[in-house]
Amino acid sequence: MKQLRLLNLYQSLQFCSIPKHFTSKTLLSHPTLKPMASKTPFSSSSQPISNHHILKENGVDSYSIEIERLRNDPTIVDTMTVPELRKTLKSIGVPAKGRKEDLLSALKTFMDNNMCEQDSPTRDKQGLFISSENTSLEVKAKKVSDEEPVDDVNDTLEKVELNQGKKRLKQSESASKIVKATTKKKLLVKSDEVSDVKPSRGKRKVSSDVVSVVSQSDEISTTTTIQTETWTVLAHKKPQKDWIAYNPRTMRPPPLSRDTKFVKLLSWNVNGLRALLKLEGFSALQLAQREDFDVLCLQETKLQEKDIEEIKQRLLDGYENSFWTCSVSKLGYSGTAIISRIKPLSVRYGLGISDHDSEGRLVTVEFDTFYLITGYVPNSGDGLKRLSYRVTEWDPALSNYLKELEKSKPVVLTGDLNCAHEEIDIYNPAGNKRSAGFTDEERKSFETNLLSKGFVDTFRRQHPGVVGYTYWGYRHGGRKFNRGWRLDYFLVSESIADKVHDSYILPDVIGSDHCPIGLVMKL
Repeated sequence: MKQLRLLNLYQSLQFCSIPKHFTSKTLLSHPTLKPMASKTPFSSSSQPISNHHILKENGVDSYSIEIERLRNDPTIVDTMTVPELRKTLKSIGVPAKGRKEDLLSALKTFMDNNMCEQDSPTRDKQGLFISSENTSLEVKAKKVSDEEPVDDVNDTLEKVELNQGKKRLKQSESASKIVKATTKKKLLVKSDEVSDVKPSRGKRKVSSDVVSVVSQSDEISTTTTIQTETWTVLAHKKPQKDWIAYNPRTMRPPPLSRDTKFVKLLSWNVNGLRALLKLEGFSALQLAQREDFDVLCLQETKLQEKDIEEIKQRLLDGYENSFWTCSVSKLGYSGTAIISRIKPLSVRYGLGISDHDSEGRLVTVEFDTFYLITGYVPNSGDGLKRLSYRVTEWDPALSNYLKELEKSKPVVLTGDLNCAHEEIDIYNPAGNKRSAGFTDEERKSFETNLLSKGFVDTFRRQHPGVVGYTYWGYRHGGRKFNRGWRLDYFLVSESIADKVHDSYILPDVIGSDHCPIGLVMKL
C-alpha cells in the first residue's frame, strides 16, 4: 500500500509546470486568416533518498517518485552524499562524473528541464497556446547577427529532454487513478552557473544565490494544471526590499471607456520576421484580437527590400498603412517598420544623416497630435567595439533629431533602445558592468541624451519599484527563470506624459528573445 500511495503521488505530481505562453504575436498573418474581430482586453521534512530506484511498477520507474520528491523539497539534494548522487544520476541516464558540485549541478539541471505541463481549458478554447514541439522552436528560431548573436544552446539536449517529458506524460496518462496532493512552499531555484549575457556579451560564469519563494497551496490532480507565469516571480541578483515583480494581469489599469479618445501602440523586436512567421502555432490574428492595437512598431525585422511586397500582401485587414526600412550596408540585418490602421500625415526614414542611415534603424510617422518613431539603437557589440560610436555619435544624433521634431509636436519614441538604464532593469547588474547594454557609458548616455532632455520613461514612471523585463537570453533558461533585461521602451515628451493611461509589457508572447510592449495614450 505504501508503494501504491507513492506511485499515486508521483502520478499527481507528474504535471510539473513549465512556462507556456500565448504564441500570438505580430501583425502579420497567413493569407487565409480572417479580418480582425472586436477588441478583446488582456485578461486578464527531508529524508534520505531510498534505494529502490530501478524497480518498475505499472510501467513507471520508481526512482521518478524520488525525483519528484526532490523537486518539491530541493534542500534534500544538497544533503545527498556523493555515492547517492552518482547512483541517482546513473539510474536516470545522466553522466555521473566529477566532484560533488558537478553532480549536484547535473541533478538539478535534470530536475529543472524534465518537466511537463498541459495547458488550461480556457486557453485551448481561445486557441492561444503553444504545443510542446514549439517549446524547442523558441530556441531554434534565434538567428545569429553581429549585433544580436544567439546564446549557446545544446539543441540535442533540448530534444532529448522534450522527448523524455512526453514519454512520462504518456505513462502518467495510462494510469487511471487520480490522487490529489497539496503543494507546499517551494524554493526556486539555486543554480550553480548562470549566464544571462545579453547578445554580443562575453561569456561569464556567475554564481547565483538568488532564491525565489513560490507559495502554492491549491489541490491539484493529474487532470488539472498548474499555471506558472514565470514573470510574476521576482528574479533579481540584488533586489531592494520594496521591489516587486511585474504582473500584467494585476498591474494594468481598467480599459478606458468607449467615449474616451485614445490610441493604442505596440512595439516588438521580432528578431527576424520571416523566422517568426514560420513558427508553428503563430497567429497574428489572435494578438490583434486580444490587444486591438492601432499601430505596431517592429524592430530587427532582418528583411531585405525584395521581401517587403510579399510581406505587405499578408497584412491583416484594416492595417493597410505600412512603412518599412531595411539595411543596405549589410543584408538581412537590422530593419524597422511601422504598420498602422491610422493613415499618417507624413513618413520619414532614418535620421537624415548618411553615416547613420544605412542600417534601417528608424522610421518616423506623423499623426495629428504627435510624432511616432520606431527605433533600433545600435548594440555596442562584441567586445564593445561599437561603444564609442554608440555614445558619441548615434545617441547625440538621435537626441537632436527628437528635439527638432518636438518643436512642432510631442514625440513618442519606442523600440529596442539597447540599454538597461538602472539596476532594477537587469537581473544581474554586478555581473554585467562591462556588457553591452549596461556599461556606465551607455547608461549615462541614455540619461543625458534622452531622459535629461525631457523624455519620460513611461513604464518606470507608472511602475517605479517594479521589476519587468522585455528581453531574455536563450542560455540557461533565461525566460524560464525570468532572468532578463528591460531593453524596450516607450519614451514620450514630458508635455504628453500625463496623457499616458497604460505602459505595459506582454511577457507571455513568445517567438523572439524580446517580448512586445504597449502604450495606451489618451488623445
